Amino acid sequence: MDHAADVPDVFDPRIYAAGVPHERYRLLRDRHPVAWQPEPEIAPWPAGPGFWAVTRHADVVRVLRDHRTYSSWLGATQIRDPDPADLPFLRRTMLNQDPPEHGRLRRLVARAFTPARVDAFAGRVRERARTLLAAARDAAEDGAADLVGTVTDEYALLNLTDLLGVPPADRALLLEWTVRVIGYQDPDDAPAPLLGPDGKPLNPRSPALLGEMFAYARALAAHKRDHPGDDVMTALATAGLDPAELEMFFFLLTVAGNDTVRSAAPGGLLALAHAPDEHRRLAEGKATAQSAVEELLRVHPPVLSFRRTATVDHELAGQPVRAGDKVVVFHASANHDERVFAEPGRLDLGRTPNPHVSFGDGPHVCLGAHFARLQLRTLYEEWCAAMPPPELAGPPKRLVSNFINGITRLPLRVSGPPG
Repeated sequence: MDHAADVPDVFDPRIYAAGVPHERYRLLRDRHPVAWQPEPEIAPWPAGPGFWAVTRHADVVRVLRDHRTYSSWLGATQIRDPDPADLPFLRRTMLNQDPPEHGRLRRLVARAFTPARVDAFAGRVRERARTLLAAARDAAEDGAADLVGTVTDEYALLNLTDLLGVPPADRALLLEWTVRVIGYQDPDDAPAPLLGPDGKPLNPRSPALLGEMFAYARALAAHKRDHPGDDVMTALATAGLDPAELEMFFFLLTVAGNDTVRSAAPGGLLALAHAPDEHRRLAEGKATAQSAVEELLRVHPPVLSFRRTATVDHELAGQPVRAGDKVVVFHASANHDERVFAEPGRLDLGRTPNPHVSFGDGPHVCLGAHFARLQLRTLYEEWCAAMPPPELAGPPKRLVSNFINGITRLPLRVSGPPG
């Protein structure tokens, strides 16, 4: 398929190291709302067949809601095609399933992931935010600290492991696994990729690289059956899942549950650093923390893109799409669509309505959204209560990824009166 000369590239993960390419997204929304994107080789990762980039809000919502036309099961949900040998394995997780099979697994995990169970951790989450912020302030050099290294990575990880019921001695493993799976496109964030017999990099989500995580999940589930607690892994271990389903739930909760907040929290603080007047509104109570969380998620969605595969020939926004084509929605573009959001480039912590798609839409809407919102709201409230207005003390560093909107370094001023 030809790639029009005026269609900007939004595939290359290296683009995102400089920031979300909002101007490229705007050009696509205005001129090519469903645009063909080649997948050239980006060493060491091989070339792919290309895909349709969907950038307008209405079209993104349509794709996410219409599982009959846009399947998660056919080719899984990452832009890059999985090894065909890995596809049956990837289809074990509900992320890569379509209704009705998806619904059965989602109902099982939803019973473990209830709002009441999540809310029971609210006090612990708040105490952790206070403790980590105070420690970052006390250990600051020249009044500044890297908030990713000192606060947000640990905040996201420890809150999740509390909810899952992971023993403290094992918690570093979860961050190691998350970095391996999420940061694989970034040479600075992940170890060098392991190569298969053909010399090509192994997919970090392939069974060959997840054996350690799965063995841990089985051992933890066995422990929870003998020593039950009021946590998600106890609920999953006694939910009647088969071993493969339990392993994939642990994988999904560990990686997605950790990285949602791990990406969104520093992104929100960075957005506030760029908009001091809006931070003042929040600190003075003129914008609610609940509304602020939604707007900060809009401008910094933790996930940049998700892939579906077309099941039938059809048209999307006037563009013919063939069965088998990859169709990729871009959340950050949809969240800045001028057709839905007035002045989308402006941070407005009181914005209402705010129909962002940062947690997806349709049958795959994020199951952990309630827990993520609780953590983000608490962190921003505690920042306003104890810390100075967020101010950059150096350039942030972003993750090289077209999937996760990650920030790997965020130097902020942490010394000074709150406000």
